[in-house]
Amino acid sequence: MTKRRTLLKSVLAASIAAASFGAANFATAEELAAIQERGVIRIAMSGAYPPFNFVNDENQVVGFDPAIGAEIARRMGLEVEIITTAWDGIIGGLLANKYDAIVGSMSITDERDEVVDFVGPYYTTKRAIFAKPGNGFTSATQLADARVGLTLGETHEGWARELGYNVRTYKGLPELLLELENGRVDVIVNDNIAAILAMQSTGQEFIMITDLETEEFGAGIAIREGSPLLAAEMQAALDAMMADGTYLEIANEWVGGDIR
Repeated sequence: MTKRRTLLKSVLAASIAAASFGAANFATAEELAAIQERGVIRIAMSGAYPPFNFVNDENQVVGFDPAIGAEIARRMGLEVEIITTAWDGIIGGLLANKYDAIVGSMSITDERDEVVDFVGPYYTTKRAIFAKPGNGFTSATQLADARVGLTLGETHEGWARELGYNVRTYKGLPELLLELENGRVDVIVNDNIAAILAMQSTGQEFIMITDLETEEFGAGIAIREGSPLLAAEMQAALDAMMADGTYLEIANEWVGGDIR
C-alpha cells in the first residue's frame, strides 16, 4: 500500500468516525424507495468552490454542481435539498445519513471508491499549480521551497503531503485565492478548471505552472454503498441530460463550455 493511499485512508477513517459518532450504524439497504417516498433527495457540497458550487449574494447555493443535482432530481420526480458542509468531513456525513448524495465536484479515486459508490463521472479536470505573477515561482521543481496552499480534505492535499511539501490547508477555493493574492502562500494546488474560472471572474492575475505532469480525472456523484437501484436511476438521469443537450446548457451557463 502506498504512502498516499495510507494517508487518504486515514483521513477518510477519521472523517467517518467523527461524523458517525452517536449513530447506531450506517445505512446498508437499498435507499431509492425511501427517497421516493420522502419526495426529496438531499445533496451535499462545500458551497465554497466557485463556479461549481458557491453561495451567492442572495444566500443561495448556486453553480454547476447544484444545477446538475437539481436536474437529476427533477428527472427522477424529486425535489432537491442542498446541504453545505465542510469538505474534509463530507464523506463521513454521507455515511452517517446526513444527506443522500454528494454532488460537489468529488474526484473519483480508488481510495474513495472503497468507501462509497459513484455515479458518473459528470466532468473531467486536472490537477494544476498556480502562482502570482512575479513572485518567483514558475516551475514545479521549486515547490520544495514553497508554501503550498490546498483545500483541506481534497486529494491534492494527500499528493502534496506525500511529496513532503510545506502544506497550508484552507476551507475552500475563495480562501485559497485570497491567500495567494495576499502572498501568504506562494502557490496553490487545485483542479484547473475551477481555479482558472474563479480567478478570471474576479480579475485576479495568475500564472499556471506548466511543467507538472498529471492525468485527467473524473468528478462523480458519491452515494452510500449498497443501493444499485438509486445509482441506476441517477445514472440514467445524468445520461439522458447529456444526450438531450441539457447538460451542455448548464455547462455553458456556469463554466463556459463542455467539460465532459
